[in-house]
Amino acid sequence: MRLTMRNYQDESDYPRIREFLRRVLSMNGYWERSWHVNRFDYWRWHGVMNMGHGKLETDVFIWETDQGDIAAVLNREAPGSVFLQVHPDFRTHELEETMVAVAGKHLTVPAANGKRRHHIWVEREDEPRQGILKHYGYTRTTKVEYQRRRDVRVEIEDVTVADGYTVRALGDAHELPARSWVSWRAFHPDEPDEAYQGYHWYHNIQRAPLYNRDLDIVAVAPGGEFAAFCTVWFDDVTRTGVFEPVGTAPEHQRRGLARAVMTEGLRRLKKLGAKYAYVGSWGEATHALYGKTMGFHEYLILEAWEKIA
Repeated sequence: MRLTMRNYQDESDYPRIREFLRRVLSMNGYWERSWHVNRFDYWRWHGVMNMGHGKLETDVFIWETDQGDIAAVLNREAPGSVFLQVHPDFRTHELEETMVAVAGKHLTVPAANGKRRHHIWVEREDEPRQGILKHYGYTRTTKVEYQRRRDVRVEIEDVTVADGYTVRALGDAHELPARSWVSWRAFHPDEPDEAYQGYHWYHNIQRAPLYNRDLDIVAVAPGGEFAAFCTVWFDDVTRTGVFEPVGTAPEHQRRGLARAVMTEGLRRLKKLGAKYAYVGSWGEATHALYGKTMGFHEYLILEAWEKIA
């Protein structure tokens, strides 16, 4: 079947891509062989709008059938980090070769000695896509992402919250500074406080279509400050949820708070009728927390294949 490629054009493409990703997730047996709709939302509302990681009009490419149905989407995330989203009914060697070529032409970033670089993420067991990348001069790197999944419909274990701490949903707007600050402490523990740039970025998080304040979970310390958090994104079309992000301030770690907020998030997902929940892990600490402790035992492994030219 003939497919036509074009750039993302305007706001009308946004809901169409979201519905495409939902359809592909279902067709892939609820495995993240393409992005969950939340990841596209999160890149747009946080990556693009808060972090300056690209633009939809220049960094998203769409392949369509003659009837106007989306067959594939190519997009970046962080600088130089590229993902192929392909409808399983339209996946061919020719299409993926074309997508790889477009990535190499449009989605690279500067490297040393005047060269350009980028990497494409591919499932560890996806030999056909790896074969294409090898043929075009890509090499496997040590960058690995575990895309973890668990069934929400099974029993969710009870947890005991550390003495003096409480777990609840985020409150109204006056709590945004505290929510932003605990995120800074969790993800920038070695940076000086003077580098903190405030909480207004969180307004964009709350503008994302799947944001639900009742699923923005925090652990509150005895002194009233926020100690840990997780934001859960529930898609009522696919009946699936995503944990992104999860964190604990350094001074409150090793008290089981990440487990406590995630458990509350799982309970709330279950009440909403979710089937599956997803979370990504990158290192031994998060593998242990999400896999062993939180029951996200099932996973796919993505590897980054890089080209410098």
